[in-house]
Amino acid sequence: MISDFHIHSYFSSDSDEKPENIIKTAIGKGMDMICFTDHQDFDYNYSDYDFTLDYERYFAELTALKDKYKDKIQIRIGVETGLEPHLDKRLADFVQKKPYDFVIGSTHLINGVDPWYPEYFREYGDDVGFKKYFEYVFESLKTCHDFDVYGHLDYVVRYSPNGDKNYSYRKYQDIIDQILKRLIAMDKGIELNMGGMYKGMKNPNPNPQIISRYKELGGHIITVGADAHKAEYLGYKFELAKEILKNAGFDYYTTFKGRKPEFIKL
Repeated sequence: MISDFHIHSYFSSDSDEKPENIIKTAIGKGMDMICFTDHQDFDYNYSDYDFTLDYERYFAELTALKDKYKDKIQIRIGVETGLEPHLDKRLADFVQKKPYDFVIGSTHLINGVDPWYPEYFREYGDDVGFKKYFEYVFESLKTCHDFDVYGHLDYVVRYSPNGDKNYSYRKYQDIIDQILKRLIAMDKGIELNMGGMYKGMKNPNPNPQIISRYKELGGHIITVGADAHKAEYLGYKFELAKEILKNAGFDYYTTFKGRKPEFIKL
């Protein structure tokens, strides 16, 4: 596992990490390839930072670093977009403006509310809160199509005050299976995101049962990312990620270049 395809730098509002420090850390860890995937969430009212005003600098800085370190590591330039049902055209227009290698589509907001903030679970609790999230994901997939993999599918579970105590794939299988079948029909992948684990979660996102179910239903595109917002978390628990993928029936993982999947043997 030598490629991390979910990384945030100071081009995301929730990270202060310099891209060059990330690159140097990745080289020090023996990585062969990394992909920057900084955030673009339209209608995100929790931060004043606007990536759309900065993506020219994003590309210029990363392209210069890509050339500087070309003999030591492959650097890909991606983005993580926030999917919502009403944003389909806006997101597609944004993604087409630059030659991204990779686009993650994620859901960070449910009707404008980020479950990272306590008021979401204070209002809905776990059962309704989780269900509303998955239903919103499915609605977003009906309109939003310009992405390559769906990010951290059960992201909402990270922020419950009860953790995953009241969560299981089986409990929400009907709606999760609808999401997976929709992604497969669209020829989209999912990611195995290890980010929650360095925040104390027992499982990655999504739960390994969902990874297995995606494979069982015919899904074949699977990327791996630490969702690192600090360089120290690059490649976090990737040996466990490899084990999860093998247990799910995968003998490869996926990277992207120019929005095209590449399959690397485990």
